[in-house]
Amino acid sequence: MSDIIEQFLKYIKEQKKYSDNTVISYQNDLETFLLFLRENNISKFSKCTYELIRKYLLFLHNQGYQNKTICRYISTLRSFFKYLKSKKIIDDNPMLLVTNPKVEKKLPKFLYYQDLEILLESPDVSTILGKRDSFILELLYSTGIRVSELVSIKMQDIKKGEQKIYITGKGNKERIVLYGNICKKKLEDYLNVRTQLLKSFSYDYLLLDSKGHPLTPQGIRYIINKIIEKAGLHIHVHPHMLRHTFATHLLNEGADLKTVQDLLGHENLETTGIYTHVSNEQLRKSYLNAHPRAKK
Repeated sequence: MSDIIEQFLKYIKEQKKYSDNTVISYQNDLETFLLFLRENNISKFSKCTYELIRKYLLFLHNQGYQNKTICRYISTLRSFFKYLKSKKIIDDNPMLLVTNPKVEKKLPKFLYYQDLEILLESPDVSTILGKRDSFILELLYSTGIRVSELVSIKMQDIKKGEQKIYITGKGNKERIVLYGNICKKKLEDYLNVRTQLLKSFSYDYLLLDSKGHPLTPQGIRYIINKIIEKAGLHIHVHPHMLRHTFATHLLNEGADLKTVQDLLGHENLETTGIYTHVSNEQLRKSYLNAHPRAKK
């Protein structure tokens, strides 16, 4: 059965053009499922019934997995069994009867302007790495791009005259993001010292580590964690929070939802819609704090 999973992973990577991170996530999910099948003496995917899938989902629940995570496992299995059916490896698809458990929607956390300013001003821009780190923070906030998209940017993707960057997002879909004058200045400051980081290498990637190699998502997270520590912010900040902050601040300042959707690279407007709840909550707090009769 392992070889069939390998074929599926090759299919979603090469034909569906899924990102490396997505392929790894699918692989991990399917390895968990395969282990469950072996423990239940199931030697063929064709022997997977609806009842067995239900038993597996109950197993995940009893292992302490949250409904949101279980929904991800279900999504993986849906894609996998659809592939098995298309390849005639199975006759019946047991996932057609499976429904997702109810997931409580959590509002995305974002930074308020005061905390954001402290964060953005924390890197020591008198150093080479400080200029780079300052630019990283500014670019994440100015464009709302994901960390995986950030580390994939190459020099030729940047159109400095138009202040825009071509981004390759999920599913290898390309979009354009824009950046303002502050980000433009920090980009110029970083590019002026990038050659010193590059050393004897000739990488096209925009962001480099101290040894001259392209930065990884893990490297970005490490950098931001160190900046948070230096800034003394008593809140948990992760790189994706800057993406949430980007979207929330745009909506707070009057941007329309469709524009934010395009800038974030969301396929569905519903995905972007969660930020309206954040903005509405902010409006509510502002109203309760400001209106004289709301306080009584």
